[in-house]
Amino acid sequence: QLQASGGGLVQAGGSLRLSCAASGRTFTTLAMGWFRQAPGKERDLVAAINRNGGSTYYPDSMKGRFTISRDNAKNTAYLQMNSLQPEDTAVYYCAAVFQLSSVVVRSNQYDYWGQGTQVTVSS
Repeated sequence: QLQASGGGLVQAGGSLRLSCAASGRTFTTLAMGWFRQAPGKERDLVAAINRNGGSTYYPDSMKGRFTISRDNAKNTAYLQMNSLQPEDTAVYYCAAVFQLSSVVVRSNQYDYWGQGTQVTVSS
């Protein structure tokens, strides 16, 4: 089970850190990802990280302002978001899948999803 938190309302230029807490004792076997979905749009990958945190992936459009990380001792993945803009407004979802070593970038490859947390950026 995944529990996402940390969303909220922030002004343009501000920052937020999202957290995704995983229950169970197999967090170290999970590749993690953050996705976002704005109203009327598809769910897009924001960032992905492999099971040990040694590899990350960001789509070109997300590079520079978003940082994914994980703390395996706390069974938690994070998404640090800086210089937020109104176009970043969306529901943000964390996702997980059992994976030997690689990052996972396609949403249909993930097996587990959190409930989503709303991020709203005002101009």
